[in-house]
Amino acid sequence: MSKRRRKSSVNSDLAMGVLGGLARNGRGRLLLAVLVLVAVIAVGGYLLWSQGIFAPPPEATDPGTGDEAVAAQAGREVDTPVAGVGASNLGTGSEARSDWYELHFTNPAYPTNKANYNGGLDTYLVSLMNRATRTMDVAIYDFDLQNAADAMVAAKKRGVQVRMVTDSDTPGNTKDAEIQTAFKKLRDAAIPIVEDNRKPIMHNKFTVVDKEWVETGSWNYTIGDTYRLNNNMIIIRSPQLADNYSAEFEKMFTKKQFGPTKDKGVPHPQLTIGGARVQNYFASEDGVANHIMDTLKTAQKSIYFLAFSFTHDGIGSLMIDRSKAGVKVGGVFETRGSDTAYSEYGKMKTAGLEVYTDGNPYVMHHKVIIVDERTVIFGSFNFSDNADKDNDENLLIVDDPALAKAFKGEYDRMVEVAKNQPAKKK
Repeated sequence: MSKRRRKSSVNSDLAMGVLGGLARNGRGRLLLAVLVLVAVIAVGGYLLWSQGIFAPPPEATDPGTGDEAVAAQAGREVDTPVAGVGASNLGTGSEARSDWYELHFTNPAYPTNKANYNGGLDTYLVSLMNRATRTMDVAIYDFDLQNAADAMVAAKKRGVQVRMVTDSDTPGNTKDAEIQTAFKKLRDAAIPIVEDNRKPIMHNKFTVVDKEWVETGSWNYTIGDTYRLNNNMIIIRSPQLADNYSAEFEKMFTKKQFGPTKDKGVPHPQLTIGGARVQNYFASEDGVANHIMDTLKTAQKSIYFLAFSFTHDGIGSLMIDRSKAGVKVGGVFETRGSDTAYSEYGKMKTAGLEVYTDGNPYVMHHKVIIVDERTVIFGSFNFSDNADKDNDENLLIVDDPALAKAFKGEYDRMVEVAKNQPAKKK
């Protein structure tokens, strides 16, 4: 008999002896009955707990990271069409340009064809990287684009200072050959790479070139994000905005600060670019969700959104409140996760808002809010507590009707795809 079993047997014998003594004592019979009842409840409760019936619910894990691994995996799935479903256009690849920005959207189709994997968002990124003459700082969550890796290596060879920050899960994905090949190119070129090495994610997607140009948006630098997922990316020319993103990069790359440990503050949280008012914030240090809600409070006519992950109760409740005040509210949710208790989808649907689950059989990956068709909120920031309090994220709030019109066009297309879904997601 083991020491553990022997100790259990001794304790059982001792307990039975005590109960027997009480039974022989008339005054102890009432106490005996109480003890037996307590024992029965305790044992029964343990048995039920062990079967999971009364087990405490699992820790409430807000999927608002927003589970980028799900999106990454969906973007890497085999090109297998659903039986009986024909080819469907899931985007337009549209764009908008001004004297200070160029905005692009992905143009996914279902089922995809690798022969058509060209001319996507990666071409604009590579063009920007090829423009670099002095510095290039890349902060990216997911990375497997070989042409982007090649452009970084080429920049390094022509004397550009090239650096990278990434989430440790990405180079740690040893099962993905494309990821490993891309990172090997960077390492062989002696491009320094800093990983976050923590559970919350380094979820940024931005590149700063020559401290003058900033590329950012919802788009990860992967084949899947480029040709299967609905995404946006913008390239902005502004030394002041580049100063903001460079400062954020230095916190992570040089100071090794991530998430809520980062120094607070942005060099230029509010600035004007090309006559447009721009706000720029970073998570976890800048209280991004509060800035979003402050903007939503100003809505007088409409709020439209596209959300890969939307689990932030404060933002969701405020949208419902604005709807009750007469503001038109509509949105498209990524289907994965929309049926969970954490998602704002069910609450908004119950409240009568015009909300849909998306129609891309892969993933709708946008994180966009359009207010009164003149102000756009966008970046890497999913609308979640995790994004606000734990992750590394960036957000832009731009007051520019032309930019808002371009995003509203993408919203309208996503609504049409949601209404005419090519297939049920598995």
